[in-house]
Amino acid sequence: MKWKTYTIHTTEEAEDLVSFMLYELGITSVEVKDKRPVTPEENGGYFGEVVPEMPEDDHLADITFYTDQDADDADLLEQVRAKLTDLSSYADIGDASIEEGVTDDQDWVNNWKQYFHSFHVDDIYIEPTWEEGTEKEAEEAKKAAMVLHIDPGTAFGTGSHETTQLAIRSLRKYIKEGDQVLDIGTGSGILGIVALKSGAAHVFGTDLDDNTLPAITDNLKQNDIGDEQFIRILGNIADDQAVQDAVGYGKYDIVLANIIAEILEDITPAVPPTLKEGGIYITSGILREREDLVLAAGEKAGLALEEINRMGDWSCIVFSYRADR
Repeated sequence: MKWKTYTIHTTEEAEDLVSFMLYELGITSVEVKDKRPVTPEENGGYFGEVVPEMPEDDHLADITFYTDQDADDADLLEQVRAKLTDLSSYADIGDASIEEGVTDDQDWVNNWKQYFHSFHVDDIYIEPTWEEGTEKEAEEAKKAAMVLHIDPGTAFGTGSHETTQLAIRSLRKYIKEGDQVLDIGTGSGILGIVALKSGAAHVFGTDLDDNTLPAITDNLKQNDIGDEQFIRILGNIADDQAVQDAVGYGKYDIVLANIIAEILEDITPAVPPTLKEGGIYITSGILREREDLVLAAGEKAGLALEEINRMGDWSCIVFSYRADR
């Protein structure tokens, strides 16, 4: 079978923004190519023994999505171009030109796995489920306080991106034994699994992508976590009363949200009602230049700023909830 391809020429900085924009339009799977260098020591992580030689990084990126060869894509492309124009008003997205092409069917689900290897986030060792254990990997696992086996599937969230690492570090700083945790935009469930492995009693996860459900189920099993410890539902907590009621009120010690700033702005008003007195709200996925957007949303929602942590171009902002604010 042949597919039509549409490749957006953009920047590394805008990869997440453009990918999420496509997701909002119903395009749930994209291919991202860039020349970002990866080394075994990058951000303290270990990415395998062999690092491929790459061309010099030009900070550009190509994001490709696919449609059926018989589909009429005129309306979709018009929406994509309009959204790219909106993004260009506050972010460097390059020329954002769209190149059209045709390709044969491929094994999209599995081809990317050759690029995802085991790595560390501080003393956590994260290993893909399909990678056979080598002697080197066994030694690395022995050094770790926690070993996670993660298969992202087609859901977001492997843990290797700076935003997830920032969220993990903040989570481990604030979590206490027996905590109740809400993970908004849970993806593959990696943050919720770290929370449970770090002593949380229970995690409730929400997401918009139905691909997350089987991914989380598989990852719980791989990490010997009971299915009942991680409840997950589909829906938007920002504006869906049924989702808000299912999540519950005044019951969470920690709320996690590793999503881009514009979405954090939308969901933050719904967060304080879910938190216990003194509860912690950890937000990540924030470009540094968009920090003010999240800070303003937190202040408007009556949250107190605890700290801001940064890695590369990304920020993690931590708030606390006080009912008397």
